[in-house]
Amino acid sequence: MGVAVLGAKPILGSEFVLRGRARVSAMKNLPILTLNSGSSSLKASLFRTDGSRRDFRYEHIGHGFPHDHGEAFDRLMQDLAGDRPAAVGHRFVHGGDIVAAARRLDRGEIARLRAITHLAPLHMPGNLLGAELCAARFDVPQIACFDTAFHASLPEYARRLPIPQELGLRRYGFHGLNYAHVARELPAILGSAAKGRVAVAHLGSGASLCLLENLQSVDTTMGYTPAGGIPMGTRSGDLDPGVMLELAKRYTQDELADLVFHRMGLLALSGGESNEMAELLASGSAAARFAVEYFCRQVRGAIGAFAAKAGGLDALVFTAGIGEHAPLIRSLICDPLDFLGFALDDAANQTNRLHLGRAGSKPVLTIDADEESEIRLLVEDCLAASV
Repeated sequence: MGVAVLGAKPILGSEFVLRGRARVSAMKNLPILTLNSGSSSLKASLFRTDGSRRDFRYEHIGHGFPHDHGEAFDRLMQDLAGDRPAAVGHRFVHGGDIVAAARRLDRGEIARLRAITHLAPLHMPGNLLGAELCAARFDVPQIACFDTAFHASLPEYARRLPIPQELGLRRYGFHGLNYAHVARELPAILGSAAKGRVAVAHLGSGASLCLLENLQSVDTTMGYTPAGGIPMGTRSGDLDPGVMLELAKRYTQDELADLVFHRMGLLALSGGESNEMAELLASGSAAARFAVEYFCRQVRGAIGAFAAKAGGLDALVFTAGIGEHAPLIRSLICDPLDFLGFALDDAANQTNRLHLGRAGSKPVLTIDADEESEIRLLVEDCLAASV
């Protein structure tokens, strides 16, 4: 069975926050399944017609790379029981050069996405496999929703790389679906201040930061691929180009790719102890402490760089698994930032509250990541645009 085709107008990245509120009301009550099929896990959410939501997560499914998600999809089909979606939205980490936030998944689009898998080799094979497996199980429209699209608003200073332009390489930025969710939530929390200079730290096994102005992305730490920026679980973040040239002498291309995406970051900093922040925080080893403190120092540096570029910051937001659930990490990041006006309330920080700042501090927030809700809204927009 081929992928179902939906003749929908693309939704521009700059319209992430605005278009969701203007969609056709008839599309609101359709059951929609959202899928995030990654390199080693499958996350799904079903938004039902009665307004309820069912969340599913299947980790470390299959063997090798990319993992075979067939078993995970079989479990999802069992867990869905009688629930069946009217449309499926897929998270795609990389959308390439397009600025559309969502596009129909037809044969042409799938071929285009296959051609750019090298830009996000940890994620794109799983994203494409999820669409293929889903098409075999549901005869419904499928929509690709892109993490890169939210960063279509990046100015040239943030988009360009200091290399010859004829090479055709630039900075894209990632985690855009969650940054869009944060941008959608901020006005209700901060009022008019939400349109100020807001640094958002998406800290998980993959991690990046984004600078928002007027609820749009104007800078971000990740670049051409999701391997850049700050250190992550198994990715180093930014490196001296000379280091990469030296490594290229020592490894084959495949070996170097494995090193870059699977053997760097927290795993390397901890001497191979772990790439999981929760395990490093629970460890008493000096290597684990070093990895944790190194990570926090780099996050602080990124926040400070945003402040310098923007002429100050008005708010700081933590999101994603580490950002939402690791009080010590937030403390290590924020304690030296009092010169920027950020200071944590210890009780609020220890209990992971929405508002973390103490009296007199600029707003410091935790906002739960929710790419699934953004995908749902984009799917509804596409369906509405087709009627």
